[in-house]
Amino acid sequence: PVAQGEEGVVETTEGEAFTDYGVLVNSGQFSGLTSEEAQQQMCDLAEKKGFGEAAVTFRLKDWGVSRQRYWGTPIPIIYCPECGTVPVPEQDLPVLLPRLEALQLGGSPLAEVSEFVNVECPRCGGPGRRETDTMDTFVDSSWYFYRYTDPRNEKLPFEPENARYWFPVDIYIGGVEHAVLHLIYMRFFARVMRDLGLTTLDEPVNALFTQGMVLKGGAKMSKSLGNVVSPDEIVQEYGADALRLFIQFCAPPDGDLDWSDQGLEGCHRFLNRFWRLIQSYKTTSDLNGRPDSSQLSEPGRPLLRKLHQTIAKVTEDLERFHQNTAIAAIMELLNAVYSCIDKGEPDLHVMREVLSTMTLLLSPFAPHIAEEAWERLGHEGGLATAEWPRFDPELAREEKVEIVVQVNGRIRSRFMAPPSISREEMERVARADERVEANLRGRTVRKVIVIPGKLVNIVAS
Repeated sequence: PVAQGEEGVVETTEGEAFTDYGVLVNSGQFSGLTSEEAQQQMCDLAEKKGFGEAAVTFRLKDWGVSRQRYWGTPIPIIYCPECGTVPVPEQDLPVLLPRLEALQLGGSPLAEVSEFVNVECPRCGGPGRRETDTMDTFVDSSWYFYRYTDPRNEKLPFEPENARYWFPVDIYIGGVEHAVLHLIYMRFFARVMRDLGLTTLDEPVNALFTQGMVLKGGAKMSKSLGNVVSPDEIVQEYGADALRLFIQFCAPPDGDLDWSDQGLEGCHRFLNRFWRLIQSYKTTSDLNGRPDSSQLSEPGRPLLRKLHQTIAKVTEDLERFHQNTAIAAIMELLNAVYSCIDKGEPDLHVMREVLSTMTLLLSPFAPHIAEEAWERLGHEGGLATAEWPRFDPELAREEKVEIVVQVNGRIRSRFMAPPSISREEMERVARADERVEANLRGRTVRKVIVIPGKLVNIVAS
């Protein structure tokens, strides 16, 4: 390994490379540096020794913006035999597209509309001919979102003060196919409008999140390949919620999703199990107030702990766009509920708290069944008026936690301990472990890294 995560943890499985930014190890003079620091120093060294240098790659090319088609922004130019190329006067802007009954194939459709094409020259008053090409739709998509800040302005594209208030955008979510064209043009337009005094922006957005694609048989779904799955048929058989859940669960949103009928059926079964549980407890609407943690039954205590651990997990994962692991956490909670019932039914107040909260957690992924469940549990006003559940760290605290023990970044043992265990005690228990002792025999301990309640990593040589 030449890179590892924070606190000396090599966050990878056996045989796989660590590919995230972290801290360099086994890298000579660059060991101990962050990836960003090492990149800079490596570039400096390459330039100093004459075998390389840092470079910035610009991908913006000359851009032909005209298209021979109907849709797109009309180009405000008139051609006059006497005056040549003449801009449409500002008072006559914008040029609007004429309404067409039908579009004809071949050539520009606008060239066939004489009342649109034939106009007077704004300079000499003689016969002129309007430009019949329209602008590439990338021109529109590169700036139109600024118009949202001032949609009724009839004199300017938008008031600069409005743009200063709303921009830059926090995050842009889009497909990877936008990266080479649209996003570069969008940034280019931001600078053009900055130079015109319309904005003060160098960059229009703060962050980019790139979505993955849906694949089938290893290829991107495409009509031309004949591998498209009809959403109407899926919704008819499984319901819209099962489809939504599957798409978000079966792959991280920035990864490609390989379509699987089995995965879809699994999500459908999960929703059915959830619904059967709601049906069993739909008469608990008369139970008010939250459960008293000091008077919980034995099955109820671990279930309430699991609930608050799930609230924390789902909330954090949604903030990070990790919908797949958030859904997995809700599935684990549902399994815990059924397991709790098998061991002895907990207090109804606990079940109401768990089911109501689980419904809220599920609502971003399966809104239709969640809305119905919310009503059947006796809540009024709908999910749109409900507050997102709050995580209680005390209720989520484990009575015992698992401590991982590593030697030089490799897992050698594990042990259970109270969450309050001290660093010194963690190190003592880890060193006393037989498997750890065997791995340290004949070696010198150089460093011990302790992450409270989680890990002991012993560095030895």
